Amino acid sequence: MSIKAVLFDFDGTLADTLPLSFTAFRTVFKQYEDRDVTNEELVAMFGPTEEEIIEANFTNKAAALQAVQDYFSIYETGHNGESVGNTEIARLLQLLKDRGIRMAVITGKGQRAYRISSKALQMEDFCEFAITGDDVAQPKPHPEGICRALEILGISPAEAVFVGDSNADILAGKAAGLRTYAVRWLSAFQSQTYDVEPDGVFSSVAELVELLEQDRL
Repeated sequence: MSIKAVLFDFDGTLADTLPLSFTAFRTVFKQYEDRDVTNEELVAMFGPTEEEIIEANFTNKAAALQAVQDYFSIYETGHNGESVGNTEIARLLQLLKDRGIRMAVITGKGQRAYRISSKALQMEDFCEFAITGDDVAQPKPHPEGICRALEILGISPAEAVFVGDSNADILAGKAAGLRTYAVRWLSAFQSQTYDVEPDGVFSSVAELVELLEQDRL
């Protein structure tokens, strides 16, 4: 059966936004908690939205609301000061669009953070919609977001593939019954190992493009 849609994770997959997110989280943890957090510690917190991560991991609950506002201020400003996009990924999305392949995003990011990044990267030109962390009761590794996307698109798991950079992405994609690919093609990605074997691991966008050419999507 031919592939009708490609579903993508966002941070570390479509956009090089992980370093920016790490910086914003480290800043507010240091300022309000006097706590130095590593990237590895932050990745272990991922799954919930940005607001939920701060609220759940702050001991100073009274400062959490202001910390959330500061996080988004730092995150949004960072889109002006550093490149979070990737020209090869842009070409990949254009290739899929030219072939009539539908695209959507399933991300743990909250709606606010996703809007900031998707606007800066003009993702609306390619992806029909995004299922964010605010849109699901159970974030990845649960397949809820992917299953909801398939329902919106009106297609079966056999007609779509899922692409992501984290162990949670691979677990979610496989649980939803999709061909699921891990990527390590941006400056920062979340996982080096996976609890279940992905259908492929790509270190460059060109490798996925080659697969698309072979599969004649």
